Amino acid sequence: MNVAVIIAGGAGHRMGQDIPKQFINVYDKPVIIYTLEGFQKHPQVDAIEVVCIDGWHEVLWAYAKQFNITKLKWVISGGETGQESIRNGIFNLEDKCKDDDIIIVHDGIRPLVDDTVLSDVIIKCKQYGNAVTSMPYNEQIFVVDDEKSTTKYIPRETLRRVSTPQAYTFKLIDDGYHEAFEKGIGIRGSSYANTMMVELGVRLYFAAGSDKNIKLTTKDDLEMFKAYLKQGQDTWLK
Repeated sequence: MNVAVIIAGGAGHRMGQDIPKQFINVYDKPVIIYTLEGFQKHPQVDAIEVVCIDGWHEVLWAYAKQFNITKLKWVISGGETGQESIRNGIFNLEDKCKDDDIIIVHDGIRPLVDDTVLSDVIIKCKQYGNAVTSMPYNEQIFVVDDEKSTTKYIPRETLRRVSTPQAYTFKLIDDGYHEAFEKGIGIRGSSYANTMMVELGVRLYFAAGSDKNIKLTTKDDLEMFKAYLKQGQDTWLK
C-alpha cells in the first residue's frame, strides 16, 4: 500500500491572511484541494492522510466531499512544529500500515506536484527504501567570510535542492521518528523528514523533481501559482 501523508498543520503567518494558507481559495478552490487532487488522480496512491491544523478538520472533510477526494481516509491534528506534525501522521498509521508499505510525505502548500515526479519517488523508494524529490542547483553559492566578502564557493555540481514529495518504507520512517524524538536528533528548527534521516545516519536517494513544485509561503508565491494555473503548456517545448 502506498499512503500519502499531507502536512497541512501550519498557520501560515508569512502569507499575511486571515485563514491558514492551505485553505486560501484560488479560482474557487482551496489550495489544499489542488494538492490532494494530485494524489487522488495518481493510480499508485492508495490512501491519503492529512495532518491538519486544529479547528479545520471538518472544513477539510467537507471540501474533500465537495471535490471528490475519495482517497482521504484520515485527518489528524498537527503538532507545535513541522516535525511533530509529521511524527503525528506517521504514528497514526502504526496499526494501519505494514513495514514495507510506502509512505509519501508532502507539503500541503505544494499544490503543483507532477505525476512523473510522484511516480519516480515511488519507484525509487521501492528500489532503495527511500527517495527524495530533488533538482540541480543552478546558481553559484558562496560562503560568507566577514558579511561583506568571500574567498570560497561551493561547486554547484555538488548540490541538490530537495523538497517534497519524499517517500520512505513505513518501518524506516516509523522507527526513525521514534528514535529521533527519544534521542532529540534531527527534530529542531527547520528540520524535516529528510534532514532527520541523514542525522540518523540514513543514506538518501534522489528522485526526479520539477521547478513547478513551488511552496506557497508568501503572496508572491501565490501569484506565481495563479500564473501556472492560467498558462497552457507550451507545445513547442520538448
